[in-house]
Amino acid sequence: MYDGRRRSLKVLTLILIVVCSALGLFSVSHAEDKGGGKLVYVIPIENEVEKGLEAFLTRATEDAEQEGADHIIFEIDTPGGAVAAAEQIGELMQNLELETTSFIVNRALSAGSYIALNTDNIYMKPHATMGASGVINQDGTAADKKAQSAWLSAMKSAAESKGRDPLYAAAMADPSIDLPEYAAEEGKYLTLGPESAAEVGYSNGTVEDRTELLEALGLSNATVAEQEMTISEQIARFITNPVVVPILLSIASLGLVAELFSPGFGIPGIMGALALILFFYGHMVAGLAGMEALVLLILGVGLVVAELFLPGGIAGLIGIGAIIASLIMSGQDIGHMAMSISIAFIVTIIASIILFKTMGGNKGFFRRMILTDQTSTELGYVSSENRLELIGLEGITLTQLRPSGTALFGDERLDVVTEGGFIEKEQMVKVVKVEGVRVVVREVKT
Repeated sequence: MYDGRRRSLKVLTLILIVVCSALGLFSVSHAEDKGGGKLVYVIPIENEVEKGLEAFLTRATEDAEQEGADHIIFEIDTPGGAVAAAEQIGELMQNLELETTSFIVNRALSAGSYIALNTDNIYMKPHATMGASGVINQDGTAADKKAQSAWLSAMKSAAESKGRDPLYAAAMADPSIDLPEYAAEEGKYLTLGPESAAEVGYSNGTVEDRTELLEALGLSNATVAEQEMTISEQIARFITNPVVVPILLSIASLGLVAELFSPGFGIPGIMGALALILFFYGHMVAGLAGMEALVLLILGVGLVVAELFLPGGIAGLIGIGAIIASLIMSGQDIGHMAMSISIAFIVTIIASIILFKTMGGNKGFFRRMILTDQTSTELGYVSSENRLELIGLEGITLTQLRPSGTALFGDERLDVVTEGGFIEKEQMVKVVKVEGVRVVVREVKT
């Protein structure tokens, strides 16, 4: 059974390595050659704005520049997202030397409107909207005044950089700016539709589809190259989502804790390890985690493993600290990572209590996760001569038994193991079973 588990682990590890290596190799681009001489890159900006999107846009725009593109069209449909990621994307667009156009196919709200304002042209579909760009915290409350002021300034600067009136960008981020002719309701963030956006000079026109857009830009005969996310970039965007991070960390900690309750290295341990690997893989692809975080993680795991063989508990505490530090270093926001780690910690504590109760006496659902068969003498497994005379002897532990350690019986030191629990140093124990070199002891209650 152990050989089977080891083979399964090796196969899973090999598959993960091969897949992770292959995922980053393919840049997806579909080109439609119309023989017009010019090259237009179409890059989608969809779903939430976060570091994974920034990594994709960085790669896609670099490809466009290397291929000698004449124009980049960003097709936008986003409800917004992280301010830090939006600001990095805005800087990326400002540094592009070729002409850029935002094509709002549905909505460019919050961070999405900021991204659109950093492009040279903005076109909208008839039902599209842009605006509503207030800064809010992850709990839905308004950000502090310092953050709001910085974001307001960023919105105005983005509009001014492309020759647009900053008043409307400011109204998108500040509900106190009253524009009754455009605002749907007083005291609300400004949101513009196609007509109002064109009226204030934020939209260059309203088009039905990409074909009309290319005609409006004078690029009807251009070669169009449509960029798509690689599988690795899609995984990175999913994994770096603020909702997914605490779930992934909880799975990792639960899997590793559950593994403590089963012999060998089985399914719970594999799940925990894969969750941790996926977390770091996604954050490295997104550019959040560097090699220093990975090295710190490996060091932390090594110290935790070493704690199983070293007394004192210091190595384990340092190892856990190193793992937590590597997670925080890999996060986009320290506050969010701290919250995610806290959630995983609380979930693990609750799950551990449940596991202790349900697994006690091999009862409950989790008994199916534990290997109860033993290579006992009764079943005919004897690797060496049994010292049955030790049964019933009482002695004192020289080390902590977690669950193995050393105990002194008279003048003889023996390597012993508990029945599954933990016994502190200098506690009275009694030998209850001997199987070859395996001496099982139980704490003597006084």
